[in-house]
Amino acid sequence: MATAADRFNINSQLEHLQSRYVGTGHADTNRFEWAVNIHRDSVASYFGHHTMLQYFAVAENESIGRVKYNFMQKMLLPCGLPPAPQEE
Repeated sequence: MATAADRFNINSQLEHLQSRYVGTGHADTNRFEWAVNIHRDSVASYFGHHTMLQYFAVAENESIGRVKYNFMQKMLLPCGLPPAPQEE
């Protein structure tokens, strides 16, 4: 069984991870912020793997430079404008 010390240790490790890496989220991360992080992480991965850029270029019948440019444009607002804050 897990003791109280084990649970505290796990929670402190999780808090440290969330404070260090933005993409891991936190308790107040909403659905939109989570989706933006996922999209930006994906596009950053595509930039890092040249073969993925080649794949997208062939699939879209575009040059690799154009594909990179299009992905850079998607990095600005990957999921569109943020939703209006809801008043409670």
